[in-house]
Amino acid sequence: MMPITSKVERLRLPVLRLALRASAACCLALACLLPLAGTAAAATASAVPAPARADAAWSVDRLMATLARQPAGSARFVEKKYMAMLERPLESSGELRFVAPDRLEKRTLAPKPETLLVQGDMLTVERAGRKTTIPLGNHPELAGFIESLRGTLAGNRQALEQYYRLALEGTARRWTLTLTPSDSRMAAAIANIRIDGAGERLERVEIRQADGDRSVMTIVPTGAR
Repeated sequence: MMPITSKVERLRLPVLRLALRASAACCLALACLLPLAGTAAAATASAVPAPARADAAWSVDRLMATLARQPAGSARFVEKKYMAMLERPLESSGELRFVAPDRLEKRTLAPKPETLLVQGDMLTVERAGRKTTIPLGNHPELAGFIESLRGTLAGNRQALEQYYRLALEGTARRWTLTLTPSDSRMAAAIANIRIDGAGERLERVEIRQADGDRSVMTIVPTGAR
């Protein structure tokens, strides 16, 4: 008979894979918010002519406050996944939609259609005409992971700091927010999430897994050329 611990580990692996996929969707959804966020930040910076004073004013609280003002948005994405077992990265592209406080939809259009929907405490994956629904309440690690990322979308620093250590570098014109898991179970799957922004636009989201694999995503707001 298989030991109970082995059965649990086998059950956790698919959940962690879904967590990584969901993390990509949630991080990409920041693109819906940051083009507007950057505009507000740039306006504030222009009112303070001294660069040193503008830099000093930029903080995690400032970023969170800006994000919290954005109720919804949409964007196009391109994602590249780099895996040790593959010589070339896997590339996918599609659309994202986010509606505060807790609805996030990622529609992959190429190379194969797939939809990821996170709403409330439910994660739904649809591919090849089949739907799989996962109650986040039954998977505390996955729930914490999703809520932490949605905390970023909502501009909720308190929610983020329940699971991550936050580090913000740069200025309002060009900045990097790094999320590092503080929970050992999450750290076993994710090394960190790096979000790069420039002014009013989110440029890049990189998710580094603990095993060395990573995904890099670029964002184009809907309507941009």
